[in-house]
Amino acid sequence: MLKNKIVISGTGCALADFLYTKISFASKAFQDYASKKAGDGGLSPGRLVFVEELERFAGELYPFILSEITNRETFNAFNIGGPALVSLIHASQLLPASGFDVNFYGCTGDDDTGRLIRSFLRRTRLGLDHYITLHNRKTPFTDVLSDLSYGNGQGERSFISNIGCAWNYLPEMLPGSFFNSDIVCFGGTALVPNLHDHLTSLLQRAKSSGSLTVVNTVFDFRNERMNPGKPWPLGTTSESLKLTDMLIMDCEEAIKISGQQSIEQAALYFSEQSYSAFIITNGSKALFAYSNGSVFKPMKLSQFPVSSAIVAELGNRAPGVGDTTGCGDNFAGGIVASMACQLARYQPGDFDLKEALAWGVASGGFACFYLGGTYNEQKTGEKSEQIRRYKTAYLKQINGHGL
Repeated sequence: MLKNKIVISGTGCALADFLYTKISFASKAFQDYASKKAGDGGLSPGRLVFVEELERFAGELYPFILSEITNRETFNAFNIGGPALVSLIHASQLLPASGFDVNFYGCTGDDDTGRLIRSFLRRTRLGLDHYITLHNRKTPFTDVLSDLSYGNGQGERSFISNIGCAWNYLPEMLPGSFFNSDIVCFGGTALVPNLHDHLTSLLQRAKSSGSLTVVNTVFDFRNERMNPGKPWPLGTTSESLKLTDMLIMDCEEAIKISGQQSIEQAALYFSEQSYSAFIITNGSKALFAYSNGSVFKPMKLSQFPVSSAIVAELGNRAPGVGDTTGCGDNFAGGIVASMACQLARYQPGDFDLKEALAWGVASGGFACFYLGGTYNEQKTGEKSEQIRRYKTAYLKQINGHGL
């Protein structure tokens, strides 16, 4: 199969990230607002809470809470955030412009934050014709609290999110061009509630147009609060999963969506359902991957390590250089970029999952070398060139895995 142009279109969570990198999760200021039980609205390392829920939990207004946690310091960096937008920007940075179009569908408000995002995006080659402005609305944002020393120096983040105008983005705002793309991506739709609740029908429409579908998930605080302890829905969960060609989750998301008790049980559950393909990441620990052969060549449920080359370089990293923000989003973007490259050459069913994993792992790991999720390229191809060597090293590292 040889195509002249591969079109990738995605929607879902897109926002401004304001990064605070001098946070200690062990500090009294953070612990004063730390979660006491799941879904109570308090802060937790690696998790996201909404501004409104944190205010209710703390009994204080958010500006006061933020000033206490950050010791009244301003943010250290601004960046583009969101599992949909970050992953698609990254995919566009990996792919050559001549054969691939990457487009984002979503919304901002008509405020300074929205203008900041658009100013940044104009320096990328992401297609933005369907990134609309909703008037008299606030642009979604996330304050990212980063503790670089957490987890034996691996670092971790805690996220405080304001959904803003994402509440107003509706399925009917997605035009036919979105569903007629070669690859259709849904990223972090739990933070775009009306898309998330209609995910099954959106996936059905994409599949009926012949698109390959990718879903990368995010912590679903809304459903965790509404139904604590119960599995999180993805639309109507079972149908959505059957309509997803590549499902990308982290450990906690996989456990919550499957209703299982551990990453191992969740991985086994998803493989026993014989869904098309899935990947479960686990931070600096081994990930799980599986394919039933419908898009990627068959692969039994297998574990794969993180990149040893990147781990070695992170060990030599100077304090305060880089963080883990956006690692999962860039991982997903690497998978999408690999799927697009393989679609340009092969029929679905002949894709190589290890090749895709190599791009994903290299991409996610590389995100640790800079602040924020989105890498600001100084020249086209700069990021792809740097990541390619980690991808090549990783393929050598995992030779023999997943057989």
